[in-house]
Amino acid sequence: MVQPYSANASSFRNIDNGVHELTAIDAGRRGPAALIAPRPEKVATPVCALAAIVISAVTGLVDYEEAIFLWGIDKKDFFLWAITFITTLIFGIEIGVLVGVGFSLAFVIHESANPHIAVLGRLPGTTVYRNTLQYPEAYTYNGIVVIRIDAPIYFANISYIKDRLREYELNLPNSNRGLDVGRVYFVILEMSPVTYVDSSAVQALKDLHQEYKARHIQIAIANPNRQVHLLLSRSGIIDLIGDGWCFVRVHDAMQVCLQHVHNSSSSALKLASQASGDSADSISTPKSEQQRLKQDGFFINLWKAQDGNAADSGGEVQPLLRQNLV
Repeated sequence: MVQPYSANASSFRNIDNGVHELTAIDAGRRGPAALIAPRPEKVATPVCALAAIVISAVTGLVDYEEAIFLWGIDKKDFFLWAITFITTLIFGIEIGVLVGVGFSLAFVIHESANPHIAVLGRLPGTTVYRNTLQYPEAYTYNGIVVIRIDAPIYFANISYIKDRLREYELNLPNSNRGLDVGRVYFVILEMSPVTYVDSSAVQALKDLHQEYKARHIQIAIANPNRQVHLLLSRSGIIDLIGDGWCFVRVHDAMQVCLQHVHNSSSSALKLASQASGDSADSISTPKSEQQRLKQDGFFINLWKAQDGNAADSGGEVQPLLRQNLV
């Protein structure tokens, strides 16, 4: 039983070896002939087929959901995405990345040079001051403008900030509280978002103070951080404006300004009465003359109050204490 099986297995192995030998001989015979024989020309793939292959491969690389998300959130980010995508398709990855980085830097510079500036108003029933555009119910006071600068102040944006301040001075916000004084006499700068002030901004603030003083406008500073306050102190701006015009809260600055407006308006009425002689003559006094006397009385009382005494501002006012220059 074992011997026939062994013979058959050996026979199969011999047959298999023979087949391999014949295959090798045939390949050796046909190989040189295949190299020498002329080959048919290569068939060109149609351009439309190649385009379909490329489009099919690139379609999976485009994130449509991200583009839709950017369009709904921020049009500038979508514009940056579209510019980078189109430039990469046309000119290649390197140029596309460079163009995207360049546009990103341009956006950053533009946002830094044109910071967000808000006019603040007081929320009813509170001592909190917020953006009047965001909170329409917030009210402002006549003759007093509260400005919040939501960015560092430096050479790139100081011109824009000064232009906006002049705009607020000329175009009075819609004020609905306090005595009607006809123009802006106090500008309160809410500086809690300001993290940095450079030397160019310091010089510009000094020039702005001189311009305001010539037009009888007083600047007040509210809640600067430690670094900004130290820099303003070292540069002399605090002494120039007056220690009594730096406050911890916007509400404290507003109280002092309202007190000056009230006292100055009362003094202006007394000056108008004295100039006319009696109440009957005061009624007959020309309106322009009454307005001039009122403004003169306001200016006199305003600049007499530059010493910043706490008695003028009430017991609840918290002036900003001078910090150690370390």
